[in-house]
Amino acid sequence: MKSAYELALERLEQQGIERPREEALTDETRARMAEARRQAEAKLAELEILHHDRLSRMIDPAERDKEDEEYARERRRIEEARDRKLAELRAG
Repeated sequence: MKSAYELALERLEQQGIERPREEALTDETRARMAEARRQAEAKLAELEILHHDRLSRMIDPAERDKEDEEYARERRRIEEARDRKLAELRAG
């Protein structure tokens, strides 16, 4: 399964935009990017734990479906925020 970053890079390439070169980044920028990824992963882990906890208490299938949709929406929001932050860091 590809990460959101890899998918974003593929979309850029499809639009004719060259893939950013990692070696052109400074050590400080790489560290900040790694920190942004760690923070996003922590948020995603917390979100998943809370989601499973809420699901375990739900009986109604409609409520479970609604919770699943909300979870997916929030997960996409966190991933998109992470990708935007990484793009900003790459751009300088």
